[in-house]
Amino acid sequence: MNKISGQEVAKHNFGKTDVRYWHDVVFKPTYKSAGKTLCIEDWAARIQWRGRRELFNLKTSNKAAAAAKAKDIYTTLVGAGWPETLAKFKPEMERKAVSTIGDFLSELRGHWSGKPKTFEDYCQKFRTIVSQIFGIKGGREKFDYVNGGRKAWVTKIDRVKLAQVTPDRVNKWRIAFVKKAGGNPVKQRRARISCNSLMRQAKSLFAPELLRHVAMHKPDGMPFEGVAFYKRQSMRYQSKVDIEALISDAMRELGVPAQQEQLKIFLLATMVGLRRAEIDWLQWPAFLWKESVIRIETTEHSTPKTSDSAGDVPIDTELAGLFRGWHAKATGLFVIEADVEPRTDTSYAHYRAQSHFDALIKWLKSKGVTAIKPLHELRKEFGSQLCAKYGIYAASRALRHADIAITAQHYVDQKERVTFGMGNLLVMPDNVTPMPAFKGKTRLPSTRRPKRAITHN
Repeated sequence: MNKISGQEVAKHNFGKTDVRYWHDVVFKPTYKSAGKTLCIEDWAARIQWRGRRELFNLKTSNKAAAAAKAKDIYTTLVGAGWPETLAKFKPEMERKAVSTIGDFLSELRGHWSGKPKTFEDYCQKFRTIVSQIFGIKGGREKFDYVNGGRKAWVTKIDRVKLAQVTPDRVNKWRIAFVKKAGGNPVKQRRARISCNSLMRQAKSLFAPELLRHVAMHKPDGMPFEGVAFYKRQSMRYQSKVDIEALISDAMRELGVPAQQEQLKIFLLATMVGLRRAEIDWLQWPAFLWKESVIRIETTEHSTPKTSDSAGDVPIDTELAGLFRGWHAKATGLFVIEADVEPRTDTSYAHYRAQSHFDALIKWLKSKGVTAIKPLHELRKEFGSQLCAKYGIYAASRALRHADIAITAQHYVDQKERVTFGMGNLLVMPDNVTPMPAFKGKTRLPSTRRPKRAITHN
């Protein structure tokens, strides 16, 4: 028969509010010194509650007194929560109570282990929501990073009490955000997408795995607790670009030396599907000439968007030849030449070739590319073309998505026309004048009426 330890008996027979439970749970911590294991005289207890676990020094060498104190700590924890319990029994752990937005974000920043830019993006989205809830308008000055306008606007937002950003206020903001779009269904759809995006990023700051490391007086309800997102809107890309004509115009108009960098950017986005940051940081060693591929990987200057974003992207032989010619005349390590030095210490999106991006976007708009992000539209067109010709799996691999579902939801559109295929059976009514046949690459089936049979009485 297996023996049951005293601690197991205590746990099975007594609740945690019974001092007898703690009598066999408390222990004396040990440490090593000069190769010997020594024991601390005072008893201690590890107490866990709501996903958090702390070690408490019970500050007594009397086991009965230690058990009583451990029970007192637990009952206080259940009744008052962690902040009050730590303040009473472990004051050395107590920190300044987080009360304002600024305090909260500063506290989180010290526990953030991801990319600094990602954290700042989340902060920006949360501040945007708070500013709209409380009517903190910064005007054009909030975009002034040089003369202090941006800092002044952020300071006003950071003074707002975190406890004031209640789920009720967030939900009312969510509804008002879409109402401002008016009755236009297109604008309403965009508003719902934008609202969901703002909430999703801001809510990431309140993830349990992040908050559990922050000692703070949490309000009764986190800002986004119980607030529903709008039903997911279709993000399916619908092509509005004559990509063949656009490539022809680019080769003709951007092929001159003065626009050479713009042409490089255009081709890398359109025919390789690279993102803006990937283009900006692309180095010549990424071109594997023999294999005709471009390798996206971590370098000393940049890292891919995600681990799945790394990989090899096959390119056309003609495109490889064109870039090989540019490589022969290159004056630096980066494919896109720019006067701005690379920076990796920023918490915002910094692009070496910003002036070239701006010039290309202006050119794209002049060609009728009306998307909010014209440059990213080229990447979407790349994915759409691959999906139509080779299928969604090939497109997903080339776009380097983490999941094929992302490809299906966001970037592709079936461009091949699929019809019922029995138009030849239709007979044109007498009161309808037939239109001329379509004179494109694909002709529609003939719909000419058959001659009427002549009958004699």
